[in-house]
Amino acid sequence: MPIIALRQATPADDEFCFQLHKASLGEYVAELWGWEDDVQREHHHRVFVPERWQIVTVDGADAGILVVEDHPEGLYLGRIELHPDYQGRGIGGVLIQRLIDSGQPVHLEVLSVNRRAQEFYRRHGFRETGRRAHKILMRRG
Repeated sequence: MPIIALRQATPADDEFCFQLHKASLGEYVAELWGWEDDVQREHHHRVFVPERWQIVTVDGADAGILVVEDHPEGLYLGRIELHPDYQGRGIGGVLIQRLIDSGQPVHLEVLSVNRRAQEFYRRHGFRETGRRAHKILMRRG
């Protein structure tokens, strides 16, 4: 099993995070809204807050993004994205299990067109709790 670690994002990670988002979720964004680099880059600059983002590393290489917020009702998984080269290797499962092991409820939103992610969360015990626009709300615990 590879060594999976987290490091705090920095402003220097901005372009990496944008390109990772494009590689990991771009097809779903395009399906729902169309992908226009300028529009997506502007959105990214609004949501990229390095102090709140973590970079997932696998054997020392940057491989993904994790954003978890502590809310009164439990942990909110705002973002978990892995580069396609790292998907399907159990890395996401390790990250989700770490959140589950915290003992707190975990909730998230997943794009309605991202069936692969929906199934991933169901396999890890999440259930649908509602829908909002193009998102499915899910919770465990």
